[in-house]
Amino acid sequence: MTFLDGKRVLVTGGTGSLGQALVRRILSGEEGQPSRVTVLSRDEAKQHEMRLAYAQQPQATDDIIYAAARDALAFHVGDVRDYDALRWAVAEADVIVHAAALKQVPTCEYFPEEAFRTNTGGAANLARAVREAGNVEVVVGVSTDKACKPVNVIGMTKALSERILVEANRHVPNTRLVCVRYGNVLASRGSIIPLFQEQAARGGPLTVTVPEMTRFLLSLDDAVSVVFAAMKHAAAGEIIVPKLESARIVDVAETIIGDRPAAIEYTGIRPGEKVHEVLVSEEELPRTVERNGFFTIGSVLEYAQEAPALREEYSSRNPTLEGERLRAVLAPFLSSGGGP
Repeated sequence: MTFLDGKRVLVTGGTGSLGQALVRRILSGEEGQPSRVTVLSRDEAKQHEMRLAYAQQPQATDDIIYAAARDALAFHVGDVRDYDALRWAVAEADVIVHAAALKQVPTCEYFPEEAFRTNTGGAANLARAVREAGNVEVVVGVSTDKACKPVNVIGMTKALSERILVEANRHVPNTRLVCVRYGNVLASRGSIIPLFQEQAARGGPLTVTVPEMTRFLLSLDDAVSVVFAAMKHAAAGEIIVPKLESARIVDVAETIIGDRPAAIEYTGIRPGEKVHEVLVSEEELPRTVERNGFFTIGSVLEYAQEAPALREEYSSRNPTLEGERLRAVLAPFLSSGGGP
């Protein structure tokens, strides 16, 4: 038997890029066959698209909509800001992946209260619902490198959501609440690669903030694998951090351009952006160990019991992806005529 056999799985924000990739992998059975996977999101249109794709139907019919309750994949329209909607879904879940979030940096800067209500308030609602339900085995909160040494609203709100989920372990001894923290997911909705692809297809220019900006990169499949690892192996209150490579954003832009006659235009740093991201801060080093191929940050509420795995903060400052290695990582997103 594998981990998800017979489990009821809830994915908040399940219509997002990560959520959809996660649902596909869960339904594939690679971690066992769940009894049901429920997607909770406030986007009924994306839920509708997912339902049709799952049923392999080109359009909706009554039997597709009303028979959905008998399928392995179920949908619940609701918002993590709404405690009552979340409580209903949590009451019927054994395993939860909390991926619902407002994540675009400028949007969160201009609408900080909205980001707080979704990112921080949503985590608080989830922790309360899990505590009151008493039936959940594990919760995996999806965080971001921006939560480490945060300078922007998304980072601040996600840092608080990490702490809320970690602290909730004190009240639910039969539940493991853990987090995953990683960098930019390649080609996820709202990320830089779809923008660069569109700009390059129009002949440019490709807009880059500043030449020195760097970011950690990982694929959607790798992001899902990190969630699975945390689900299976993380102890209560731990944050799982994958070992990632980083690249300069201007190098990503040049690789997407290839041999097309498109220019790069520098636009300056947007509100709330960092030049370099950090996945493990100096303050977290004493409680960061290496386990199962990942860095694991121990709970801030407990003392570390093992020797630290890192000697300095884990930053994207020194890029490791350049030239042909970067091109290999970006190969799925390059046009057939593109060159290095």
